[in-house]
Amino acid sequence: MKVSLLKIISFCLVIFTIVVFFIALNIDNRYSTENIVGKKIDNFKIKFLSHDQTFENKDLSNDKYNLINVWASWCLPCKKEHPILMELSKEKNINLIGINFKDKKNNANKFLKDLGNPYNIILSDKDGISSISFGVFGVPETILVNTKQIIIKKFIGPLDTNDYKNILSIIHEK
Repeated sequence: MKVSLLKIISFCLVIFTIVVFFIALNIDNRYSTENIVGKKIDNFKIKFLSHDQTFENKDLSNDKYNLINVWASWCLPCKKEHPILMELSKEKNINLIGINFKDKKNNANKFLKDLGNPYNIILSDKDGISSISFGVFGVPETILVNTKQIIIKKFIGPLDTNDYKNILSIIHEK
């Protein structure tokens, strides 16, 4: 009798595990940040890369668009998008803010020295926690914020020439 009861309990446990497994497979748990577009940027405080003072959302430019780019020196796609950022830095009505993500200060400075610095402001998110307020879950990611601090576009992955043209059309429209 003990053997039969043990077999029944084991069988039920296996069936339960299989059912839970297949139910979990059908749950869509992808993290999406598309819902931040159209909303006001959250309050944030992030330290500058070069010193311990902090930059806050109230410090964002109100007379230019703000392009917030989250990058790292160890990120190969960040190197790929860097020429696009260098071109965008030539635009007068956009403020480029770089957030260095989970990186060492020396490596970040070397990256910018070697490839050029497109940023008006460089911030540092050493542990990756501050970037959560932007819905960032990897690098590179870029967020375009209008003069009213509303997020109008989010780019996941490296910026390309189509993204460049899209950004230019947005910041030049009247």
